[in-house]
Amino acid sequence: MSERQGICIVTDSTSDIPRDLADEMGITIVPLSVTIEGETFSDGTISLEEFFRRMNAAKELPKTSQPSVGAFLETFKERLEHCSEVVCVTISHRLSGTFESAAEAARELGGRVHVLDTLNLSWGEGYQVVEVARAAAEGATVDQIKERFAELRSRVHMIVGLDSVENLAKGGRIGKVAAIVGGLLKMRVTLTVAEDGSFEPVGRARGAIAGMQSSVDWVATKIDEHLPADFAVQHALSPDKAQWLEETIRARFNVRELRVIEAGAVISTHTGTGWGITAVQV
Repeated sequence: MSERQGICIVTDSTSDIPRDLADEMGITIVPLSVTIEGETFSDGTISLEEFFRRMNAAKELPKTSQPSVGAFLETFKERLEHCSEVVCVTISHRLSGTFESAAEAARELGGRVHVLDTLNLSWGEGYQVVEVARAAAEGATVDQIKERFAELRSRVHMIVGLDSVENLAKGGRIGKVAAIVGGLLKMRVTLTVAEDGSFEPVGRARGAIAGMQSSVDWVATKIDEHLPADFAVQHALSPDKAQWLEETIRARFNVRELRVIEAGAVISTHTGTGWGITAVQV
């Protein structure tokens, strides 16, 4: 674990790292929160089935909140009792204020905490967190971790498909996506995360299969199908779509590792049901 090497790894819950993997790798997760009709839950404490049931019955879209500066400060101080330094890896600053909360907390601790922006989210973020944790476990210094992180970040490709953009529009995060959506809220829209960490439209399709196939095709434009690559299939209450994607990816690409990741409540608030693919050439 990273503690033995003098560096602890912290991230936020939008990385969608499974709890058992976080425990195995010594990764501390600071949760965001979601409020449904006045009741607040820490991300990861409500099942996705229960969350969608409550969200669909609610009059308004749930509200999501980044961790407070105090929550990060408390976590950093606790980790620094065990480690000489902390590396905190967060969701894109263009999609949440989480990075700035962590950075503000870090500024109070005299340079012992280093906050890195993945410019991504979900497993596009989680993959980077896991690789940072691996580097720390191998004995890398903070400078070496930062160097590895900078090189990796541009190689992480993620595409997300939404059954509807209604939640994204209600949450105010639709941005450039609006240009391809128009009034067709029921189209299957695919998005990626641009180099600056903001959502960027990829395309739209009629029907889930067409949308998922176009997502796989998009991945093939980003990596070499014949060379080894790591993948994750992400989904929000859509295991059937995840299974279709996993089978299709395994048949088409040279898969070194493939994880199936279920999105948390905070991510699902803004995406609704849907799917995602993360791919990294290794």
